[in-house]
Amino acid sequence: MLEAQEVKKIFLDLGADLCGIAASERFNDAPDGFHPRDVFDSCESVVVFAKRMPAGCLFASSAVPYTKLNKVSHDMLDAIGYSASLELEESGFRTVAVPADDPSEYWEAERQYARGIISLRHAGYLAGLGVLGRNTLLKNGRYGNMILLGAVLLDAPLEADPVDASDPCPPDCRICLDACPQEALDGETVIQQKCRPLSNHITVRGMQLYKCWECRKACPDALGKG
Repeated sequence: MLEAQEVKKIFLDLGADLCGIAASERFNDAPDGFHPRDVFDSCESVVVFAKRMPAGCLFASSAVPYTKLNKVSHDMLDAIGYSASLELEESGFRTVAVPADDPSEYWEAERQYARGIISLRHAGYLAGLGVLGRNTLLKNGRYGNMILLGAVLLDAPLEADPVDASDPCPPDCRICLDACPQEALDGETVIQQKCRPLSNHITVRGMQLYKCWECRKACPDALGKG
């Protein structure tokens, strides 16, 4: 059976920019139904990995570049999870790859509220990849909040990475909250019903566009240290 560093190397060699591991016990505060063991009852470890999204799209006047790069990044994450799962199974693990984006099952129509099968943002935090800012995005010291996440659940215990205990935001900072044109941020969560008209805009041709990323762009640490 592979050790933790060998497992992480598989993901990094497949193109992940970051990779960390969290023990499944770290998720004990997850809502009922959204613990990794609710998805895979043999889960002992959660491998979380990230791709960096090119930051230039934040400064485009069109929504098309950000939308397309977001989709490409999610597709790349899913491909990494797919290939890593096959390689890990050949090494004796049982695995379940968690989609980087859709599909999801949980939906509250009245609140326009969706959840993935596990929270990848919280998984990234618990695997030591960064801290959660007031805009609810995972913020990494090197890449800022320009990262998207995937995960693979494993049936074996692995050495977990330390959680980043640093303060994610200055005490009185409201930059991202005030930048949101929909007033959808309260410092703890996103009010999806307010956010969706811009984050999931449907064009007259039926195409979905992300028309707002102000909470990501406004953060002084958005781009990290590079």
